Amino acid sequence: QVQLVESGGGLVQPGGSLRLSCAAFGSIFSINYMGWYRRAPGKERELVAQITRGDSTNYVDSVKGRFTISRDNAKNTVYLQMNSLKPDDTAVYYCNVGATTRSSIGRDFWGPGTQVTVSS
Repeated sequence: QVQLVESGGGLVQPGGSLRLSCAAFGSIFSINYMGWYRRAPGKERELVAQITRGDSTNYVDSVKGRFTISRDNAKNTVYLQMNSLKPDDTAVYYCNVGATTRSSIGRDFWGPGTQVTVSS
């Protein structure tokens, strides 16, 4: 199985920045996509940003122009640079990876979640 280790969450003031990291560990043959979802209390989980094997990216409209997703293929790591943070960005952010392993093909794997709080 694939284990996802997240870091970078925390408390920041409105207008500030955070950088989330997610590293994938395991018997990974290839990664098809990597991304971040988030869930705020009382709200549905939503896709924040995703980057594919071909480096195409997708962002939810509310973060376009503020967030940037990137990857380091050699380290099996995805990053989410979050700038101009707003209180509405407050949520638990979950790393999501689609990977081929020794026992599965293109299966989704999820990180445990990291808290991002934007508050003055």
